[in-house]
Amino acid sequence: MTLSPPLLHFPRSHYFLFCHSPTFKATLAPISLKLQSSSKLRCVAKSTEEDRPETLIAASDEVIDGSEASEEVKPQPISPTPFGDSLSLGIREPVYEVVEVKSSGMISTRKINRRQLLKSSGLRPRDVRSVDPSFFLTNSMPSLLVREHAILLNLGSLRAIAMQERVLIFDYNRKGGKAFLDTLIPRLNPRNETGGPCMPFELEVVEAALFSRVQHLEQRLMAVEPRVQALLEVLPNRLTADILEELRISKQKLVELGSRAGALRQMLLDLLEDTHEIRRICIMGRNCTLRKGMDAVECSVPLEKQIAEEEEEEIEMLLENYLQRCESCHGQAERLLDSAKEMEDSIAVNLSSRRLEVSRVELLLQVGTFCIGVGALIAGIFGMNLKSYLEEHVLAFWLTTAGIIVGAVVSFFLMYSYLRARKIL
Repeated sequence: MTLSPPLLHFPRSHYFLFCHSPTFKATLAPISLKLQSSSKLRCVAKSTEEDRPETLIAASDEVIDGSEASEEVKPQPISPTPFGDSLSLGIREPVYEVVEVKSSGMISTRKINRRQLLKSSGLRPRDVRSVDPSFFLTNSMPSLLVREHAILLNLGSLRAIAMQERVLIFDYNRKGGKAFLDTLIPRLNPRNETGGPCMPFELEVVEAALFSRVQHLEQRLMAVEPRVQALLEVLPNRLTADILEELRISKQKLVELGSRAGALRQMLLDLLEDTHEIRRICIMGRNCTLRKGMDAVECSVPLEKQIAEEEEEEIEMLLENYLQRCESCHGQAERLLDSAKEMEDSIAVNLSSRRLEVSRVELLLQVGTFCIGVGALIAGIFGMNLKSYLEEHVLAFWLTTAGIIVGAVVSFFLMYSYLRARKIL
């Protein structure tokens, strides 16, 4: 392989070498080299599938070590970006707009990305997915997840992360977030007789979330119950399109209400049956651990263990209280729904009875039409312009007319008796 273009002269022993390779089109690679007088130069061109630039290698008859050889061009390692692997892969890291409520009652709105959220709360990405607003349809079931430094709340339109000194609320503009804020803020100021807070902050957050959610279900039940009761009194005597449409809408609301109340009841029931999760809530923020296998609380300070045991009883009583309210709401919704379904069955029976009456009348009309049609057939026969010699008799018209009427009446009663005997009418 020849060198093209030839060497150019530069001061001293510094030269720039340009190497041309037939594999690439007009690729020039200048490299500054320090050469000895007896060195021989050789150009080696390499081509890869990724179209990398050509590399020039200086070689001599003797082995050239690192002190005598030219400086090798080494690939520089890519320094990690401050945004992590997500940006290096071209993935845009999600940014959440949340409301932050501190234990002192201070409220602020801020934007936080996923990495900062994970770092500040000590959570994992799979934990954040349970409260991520972008997974609203996927994570529609209510959940309460307890982690080492945070509690994740997913109660329908309310999604929040409760920590020891603050809580982050997602989708705060929705009805569930606003109701939660209205319930939580007044709870942060009251204090007990000793001057300290009534409950730990994270328990206040959990109680406020359950209270706002159960209260929302009860309010919806109180709004739909009078309408259903009024419909049950009017139906089935008054069947109109407006009333039936209102019954359908009320039934749909009851189904949705019963489903949400049932899901929340099941979540509370599962949490009450899981002693390990309740004790993890109690030791949050304390120098306590749970002994593996026995779930026994071990604390470095005996007073903290006593406080944790007392809080465990309070948490169980708290959850049982909201479980009873949720059970009552779910049961009432199911009873109203059963009444609406029974009313629909009654309406269906009433409509079937009316359709049966219409069918009977229609059958009677068809029988009468058949009998009269036979008489019309006889009249049509006599109406032909053919001589039958009956037109010469004076009484022939009256006798024929009377015969047709009597025959039609007799035929009608005979067919009616037959249909009654067969229990068709």
